[in-house]
Amino acid sequence: MKNSIKWNDKMSFTGFTPSGHQIHMDASEEVGGENSGARPTELLLNAIAGCTSIDIISILKKMRLHPESFEVEIDGARAEEHPKRFTAIHIHYVLTGELPEEKVVRAIQLSKDTYCSVAHSVNAEITVSYAINGVDGSQGI
Repeated sequence: MKNSIKWNDKMSFTGFTPSGHQIHMDASEEVGGENSGARPTELLLNAIAGCTSIDIISILKKMRLHPESFEVEIDGARAEEHPKRFTAIHIHYVLTGELPEEKVVRAIQLSKDTYCSVAHSVNAEITVSYAINGVDGSQGI
C-alpha cells in the first residue's frame, strides 16, 4: 500500500490514498496551523475505530445478525513526553437490535484478537467494552 502526502501551506497537508480518497490534516493554531483539518493522532484513533467496526459488522452479518444501530466511542491516553505515543486505548461499542450477547462478544473478540490490522499496528494497550440495547455488557473481553 502506498499513500502520499502533499504540503499545502503552514501546517496543512492533504493525504492521498490508493483508493482515490483525500484526507485533509492540519495542526492547531498554537503550533502554527489553522485548525482546518483533523490531527494525524485523531485520524489514527478513527482508523482503529473504523477498522474494528468494519470487522464487527462483517462478522455479525456472517452470523446473520443485523444491528439496528452501531456506534463506537474510542478514547486514547497519550504519554506526557515526546513522542507522546498512545499508551492506552479504550474502545466502547454501542449496539442496538436483536443481538445475542455471546455473539456480539465473539465478534468483538475476533476483531480485537485476530482481524483489526490497524489496532495490531500500534504499540498501546487496547481494552474494549460494549452495551447492547442500553445495557452494559457483563462478559469480560
